[in-house]
Amino acid sequence: MSEFDQFSDNYHALLNASVSITGEAGEYFAAYKAKFVAAKIVPKPDCRILDYGCGVGLVSGQLKKFLPQARIDGYDVSQLSLDRIDPELKAQGTFACNTRDLGGAYDVVVLANVLHHIEPPDRQRTISEAAGLLRQNGKLVIFEHNPANPLTRCAVDRCPFDENAILLPPRETREYLVCSGLRQILLNYIVFFPRALKWLRPLEGRLGWCPLGAQYAMVGSGT
Repeated sequence: MSEFDQFSDNYHALLNASVSITGEAGEYFAAYKAKFVAAKIVPKPDCRILDYGCGVGLVSGQLKKFLPQARIDGYDVSQLSLDRIDPELKAQGTFACNTRDLGGAYDVVVLANVLHHIEPPDRQRTISEAAGLLRQNGKLVIFEHNPANPLTRCAVDRCPFDENAILLPPRETREYLVCSGLRQILLNYIVFFPRALKWLRPLEGRLGWCPLGAQYAMVGSGT
């Protein structure tokens, strides 16, 4: 039984409560990630994307909104979480607890805030497994909390399902990608301004270099 099974019924409420300090709900951050993938990563509108660690489908649903022609599949260890995914979203793809039930050869594999829930000794295996599902020259995209950001740490401390989380600095994440044989690894810091400063958000596209973002995105290319 996955530890996330116990949170599947009220995942949205718990997430919204933990990030309320930013003035936003969880959907804002899911949409932010999906928009990043749609604008910077996808090779074509009708690509195949895997949401690795999809949970209740929050990011998957946003990916489908931004990329309506894409096929969105999902993988998660929590069957109860998969059961909560919108039926219409599930109908257009495959959502499974076993990677053997997936097709592989994905244009993009996304791990959105997944690694900090995985024990450090198991993280390399997880990244290598996800990278193995890419097609040739496919992109692996990892979104993670930035441990250098105090607001992020506050949100994590407030979140019940982050109780056992161990945050990763970018250098650790990069090492996993390198050891998995990925190349052309790029780092972007994301999510800089809370809702109270939303008038500054148009500047965020120019701040990818700044290590003060609440989260970061790291992208590696398959061989």
